Amino acid sequence: MKTLHGIPASNGIAVGPVFHLRRTQVQVKAGTIDDPAAEWARLEAARAAARAEIEALVTRATQVGESEAAIFEAHRMFLDDPALLDAVHARIEEKRQNAEAAWNAAIENYAATLETLDDPIFRTRAADLRDVGGRVLRRLAGVAESAAAPTIPSVIVAAELTPSDTVQLDRALVLAFCTAGGGPTSHAAILARALGCPAVVGLGPALEDLAAGTTVIVDGTTGLVVADPDPATLASALERQTADRAVRAQALAWASAPAITRDGHRIEVVANLGAAAEVETALAQGAEGVGLLRTEFLFLDRQTPPDEDEQVEAYRAILTALNPPGLTGAEREPAIQRPLIIRTLDIGGDKPVPYLDLGQEMNPFLGVRGLRLGLAHPDLLKTQLRAILRAGVAGRVLVMFPMVTTVAEVRAAKALLAEAQAELDAAGLPHRLDGVGIMVEVPGAALLADQLAAEVDFFSLGTNDLTQYTLAADRTNSGVAALADALHPAVLRLIERTAAAAHAAGGWCGVCGELAGDPVAVPILVGLGVDELSMAPAAIPQAKEIIRGLSFSEARDLARRALNLASADEVRALMGR
Repeated sequence: MKTLHGIPASNGIAVGPVFHLRRTQVQVKAGTIDDPAAEWARLEAARAAARAEIEALVTRATQVGESEAAIFEAHRMFLDDPALLDAVHARIEEKRQNAEAAWNAAIENYAATLETLDDPIFRTRAADLRDVGGRVLRRLAGVAESAAAPTIPSVIVAAELTPSDTVQLDRALVLAFCTAGGGPTSHAAILARALGCPAVVGLGPALEDLAAGTTVIVDGTTGLVVADPDPATLASALERQTADRAVRAQALAWASAPAITRDGHRIEVVANLGAAAEVETALAQGAEGVGLLRTEFLFLDRQTPPDEDEQVEAYRAILTALNPPGLTGAEREPAIQRPLIIRTLDIGGDKPVPYLDLGQEMNPFLGVRGLRLGLAHPDLLKTQLRAILRAGVAGRVLVMFPMVTTVAEVRAAKALLAEAQAELDAAGLPHRLDGVGIMVEVPGAALLADQLAAEVDFFSLGTNDLTQYTLAADRTNSGVAALADALHPAVLRLIERTAAAAHAAGGWCGVCGELAGDPVAVPILVGLGVDELSMAPAAIPQAKEIIRGLSFSEARDLARRALNLASADEVRALMGR
């Protein structure tokens, strides 16, 4: 029996045989060429073939979901990225490199840049870029496009999993995902949470030493993978798996019911989304609205920003999906419609956006990002605010500003919002907004929550960033992942302080980070005074079931005990994990 320790990425327990997903790797041999034009023509032919493959993947992914299809739309843009192609062309023309070497060097340089970026989502793009790069290299080398797929339900094991790998898998045959590298925001982790199947990432190279067919236990809650378990360990895991499935089935059956504690305290449970196509799934899982709409899907992987009308159409489509036209009478009143909280553009100076001159920063983690960037580009932010205001006529819309640090930033953002409202009034365009909030992701904002609460209607705690800033530990780095635990008492104290400040000012406080959907954390968050939990749709039924089993008074006592502990491990021990 062998136990591997990794990073929990998606809750649940799976037991099954190992299936190694290994894509054919091309050994790139550098060489000097005499005819650059002929070499460029070879590359163009390989890119054309790769483009056809990507088109087929877009079609396949569209059947799965809009967000999956969008990944391959991004691949198509990587394939045609002018800066990338210029770099390749220069290597072929000036350095007389062969197409394989020139293409691979440019891809690796670009990917290395992405891996240094602040936002983990953009670091994940490095894997996307290498996926595209490998596709072209295979065409240049004339080797097979992909590896074999499992034929029986299996635990998928890989060094890393690319979007191309995962979209081509038969989901009925996927028991769990395990990767040697990656973090909780890797594509495999995101897909696992969407599927509601367990995943552990960052397991290290020892994972790849496991023989194919080896029986493994995957515990996505603790981050443990047990290979060749002894009979007692296997029996225990199977019992826990059966119990877990029963709990999940019961939770799903009651998913549409509200989350009200035994003593009558209600918690709103909503979804984090990134596209209109995800709304149907969220509602089926019991979402009572959208607590975080990531609007970056409208702004990235394009040469120009979306105009106001395009944004209005996108936001209205999500509102319509949230509140179908079939609703009548009182159900159509905005006050009781399912809410849509739209986060304004959350990118930064560390991210390649063709239409913005963001420059380079020495430390992107502490640079111009989120609201800071919006205020530095007021026309871009104001256009988005106008679109949000116009969309608000169709339903219950709230706006949320990301990465806020100071009161001055909030006031400046509200001034832009007032300008947008005045412009719409002058143009005779109807508009509506049901609330203004901010994300609390920086310890400084949590410490100033009493002052910030006077400026806004609500807070939403982004616990991913709040944790890594508070504990100085990047949660995507397996070397310090154990430190980046959002259940650390230091983080919990900031959450408590923020919620208390919101309530004192007559507002409310939510959590939209990964912690919101962590079954271990839900009772503590309720006890800390959080009013709303926003999470991946697949986590909603279980979170609601946990809340219904709680006593609010007991949850508060539990939270107070957690606040006085010394470490995340002690908090997890308190919760029996």
